[in-house]
Amino acid sequence: MGCRGPFQHRVEGTIRNRWADDNRLRRRFGILLLQVGASGRVSGWPCGVAMQGGSEKLMNSERSANGIAHAIDPASLAALPHRCGVYFFRGEGALPLYIGKSLDLRARVLSHLRAADEARMIAQTRRIDYIETAGEIGALLLESRLIKEQSPIFNQRLRRVRALCSISLQTSVNGLVPTIVDGRSVGLGVTPGLFGLYSSRHAAQAKLRELADAHQLCLGLLGLEKIARRGCFAWQLRRCLGACVGQEQRASHDARLLAGLNDLQIQVWPFAGAVDLIEESGDWTQRHRIDRWCYLGTQCSRGTAPAPLRRPAAAFDFDSYKILVKPILLGVLKIVAVEGHELAARDPVYQGID
Repeated sequence: MGCRGPFQHRVEGTIRNRWADDNRLRRRFGILLLQVGASGRVSGWPCGVAMQGGSEKLMNSERSANGIAHAIDPASLAALPHRCGVYFFRGEGALPLYIGKSLDLRARVLSHLRAADEARMIAQTRRIDYIETAGEIGALLLESRLIKEQSPIFNQRLRRVRALCSISLQTSVNGLVPTIVDGRSVGLGVTPGLFGLYSSRHAAQAKLRELADAHQLCLGLLGLEKIARRGCFAWQLRRCLGACVGQEQRASHDARLLAGLNDLQIQVWPFAGAVDLIEESGDWTQRHRIDRWCYLGTQCSRGTAPAPLRRPAAAFDFDSYKILVKPILLGVLKIVAVEGHELAARDPVYQGID
């Protein structure tokens, strides 16, 4: 092993200095490169610009602020605006790894890069694309649709549920009887008197048991168990007020059942036909076509041609319903009737557009 003299130390010092200088230049060059990006458009959306980074990469691996390694095109990160829209984490394949939405695209995407529990997704990501929207409703509707159509592997929420069921109340000679009904046979969103949406009969029954515990209801009268001569099992544990053995008036029992179900009621579509929800951002206007709680598509003032609108979906989409029910019933957006349809005169949320 050779000795380490002054010359050796000078060489090592030079290498270390050059490495530090290279890092400084790389960081400086990286800042310049991050200001450059190429634009493109994601099909299926009439307006809003989808950006993607250029093909040239600054380096093979970058690190976010918390040290998570990634190989995401820095130009695609730099192109992200502080605007509302939908973003896509893309890897080597054609389909996205993850789809999300945010009121601030740039801040939300960068927050992913600081999340240690998302390191596996970040490691597979090569670029970020995005689509701007005029408002939050458009971003929510577009995100929900694209996740169902493309099924990104890192999206767990908003996946399509093939069948839904609900709770309906039937009137018998003795009182109200809850019945679990198949959503495909009752017209979800257009049939009154439905309570809650569930992925299975088991989930609906679990909700009834939860209501029974909270409101001291009879499991037998709810159809969840047979009533013995001594009453239901809950009565024997004094968790039921005794409607099954005549210790309580059935009307009182049914009133508590209705009170428990009230917050779960599925709202009936309040219009006579399809409507457009209007979102505006400056001089940019988007019109989201909705019919019977189904999202049909979006048209907007930035599009060069009207986007094709889909026919109403045969299946009720719970995610679209959750997105739309509050802004429609509270009237927080402008709503206009589609040509050939009239808004229901009984509905108070209509705001005309001159």
